[in-house]
Amino acid sequence: MFVMKKIGILNGVNLNRLGLREPEIYGKTTLEDLENNLFETAKTLGVEIECFQSNHEGALVDKICEWADKGFSGIVFNPGAFTHTSIALRDCIAGCNIPTVEVHISNVYTREEFRHTSLIAPVCIGQIAGLGLAGYDLALFWHANVNGALLVTK
Repeated sequence: MFVMKKIGILNGVNLNRLGLREPEIYGKTTLEDLENNLFETAKTLGVEIECFQSNHEGALVDKICEWADKGFSGIVFNPGAFTHTSIALRDCIAGCNIPTVEVHISNVYTREEFRHTSLIAPVCIGQIAGLGLAGYDLALFWHANVNGALLVTK
């Protein structure tokens, strides 16, 4: 029996403002446009996705736990500014044990120094930064084609 992989697409603080907030950095594509594109990508990859965005740290924690309880096989996560501040999200990812790829639209390492430290990255399987919205597709591709096929050790 074939079971389709379920992958969560999680977007944190301010990502509801995609297309409006600092378009010179984040582009003009809206979150809705991004999600519609990811649903199309998921179809071609043969995976199922669920998208969720919140500006509230606790709602993101709750969603990660929900996806863990439902047996999701992976998460693509852009925490936004929570990347640099949230021990709660870091601990949740570590405790829920779902392979997570951290994604950033901009190259955070070429921006302000405070953006150079991610509290999330050490508990993620990988990080994609600076490739624009394509980073989401790349992370989704990894989950669809590699996640589960490798022995991963941290």
